[in-house]
Amino acid sequence: MAYRRLSNSVVVGAAVALVGLVLLADTTGTYDTGRLLRYAPVLFVLAGAYALVASRFRNFFGPVLLIVVASAAQAVTLGYATVGEVLALWPLLLVAFGASLAVGTYRGRARTPGTDAAFVNALAVFGATERRPVGTAFRGADLVAAFGGVTLDLRDVERPTDGPVRVSATAVFGAAEVIVPRGWNVELDVLPVLGGVEDSRRRDPTDHDEVDLVVDGFVAFGGVELSD
Repeated sequence: MAYRRLSNSVVVGAAVALVGLVLLADTTGTYDTGRLLRYAPVLFVLAGAYALVASRFRNFFGPVLLIVVASAAQAVTLGYATVGEVLALWPLLLVAFGASLAVGTYRGRARTPGTDAAFVNALAVFGATERRPVGTAFRGADLVAAFGGVTLDLRDVERPTDGPVRVSATAVFGAAEVIVPRGWNVELDVLPVLGGVEDSRRRDPTDHDEVDLVVDGFVAFGGVELSD
């Protein structure tokens, strides 16, 4: 039997339910959860690790940033490090960010060989950027918004006939927007960690069942939106 990955909504829902049960045990006096709450940052480490594996390491910077920050917070909480010692390691974030850009570009080119128009890399750091591919060659994109906003406008792209277009969106203290042509079927599977994911398109029934666009990714303290 073929393996099917759990959707991000199922994972997030299960995590929220688990936290709710722990808090309920504390508020009702059933169990003193003070010791358990000291390990709360571990949940964010696990969320980052899951995001890495679920995306097959396409989404790199956001999950790694979450893992690094949560691990540092856990070390401080347990007394293994001080806040000053942790802050001295902030250049590691730049290392993770640079590595994510290199990995994303390489994987994008590897997945869509043959033409530069087939794949789009869009990056926004402390600013905004917009990409608007045209024609039939476009096959996918990597979007990264860190303290900024990135927009991918697909209204000039023809509906694919040989498999869905795939877009990976990472938003960390930023926002990523994908403008989708009317009539496209979209599969949205973005993992939000203290962030938001919204499909704000007007409802427009299509005359086909095939998925035209797959949007996956990772959001932390930011948002990903589909619009038309």
